[in-house]
Amino acid sequence: MSTSTAPRFSLVVPIYNEQENVQTLLDEVAAVLLPHGPFEALLVDDGSKDSSRALMQQWKERHAAHWLRIVCLAKNCGQSGAVMAGVEQARAKFVATMDGDMQNDPRDIPTMLQHAESGAADAVVGVRRKRQDTFVRRVSSKIGNGVRNWVTGDRVTDAACGIKVIRRDLWMRVPRFAGMHRFMATLIRCLGGKVVEMDVN
Repeated sequence: MSTSTAPRFSLVVPIYNEQENVQTLLDEVAAVLLPHGPFEALLVDDGSKDSSRALMQQWKERHAAHWLRIVCLAKNCGQSGAVMAGVEQARAKFVATMDGDMQNDPRDIPTMLQHAESGAADAVVGVRRKRQDTFVRRVSSKIGNGVRNWVTGDRVTDAACGIKVIRRDLWMRVPRFAGMHRFMATLIRCLGGKVVEMDVN
């Protein structure tokens, strides 16, 4: 990976059957993050069965978006597999991730990135203080976080939050398994990295 041509950061977004959201997502990513570039966005189509892939291609052609890279998986690999497929092809030192369902706000990424670039942290992970989920989903997530913290012995406030900024070399060193994206803070700490939590929209 050449540092002379590498973008400032890479954004990886797993996409699975998001035809209702994907073009609005790209509009928002472009409006918010292009001023903070140069950056690249890798949208990973995780074997979608709808028109997500075609709509991403159309958007890229319509906007001549050279910063947008579309990674297509032959079959559905799950969120962790899709994220890592994008990380493997990312060219920047720092890799940001966010979900493809419009639940994360890309406006949080520049602040998280600055914190990581300053050397204050190897990974900055989001904490959703005002979640838009249903009551049942919020309770389920709280229970899941509690169980995960008990099993790992680590303390992570919102392990399921999809928005993160992590050094790419650390992404590449973590063990890979289904659901690993939910354990990234703990995995980074196990590698000796410093993890900081940050409130996000």
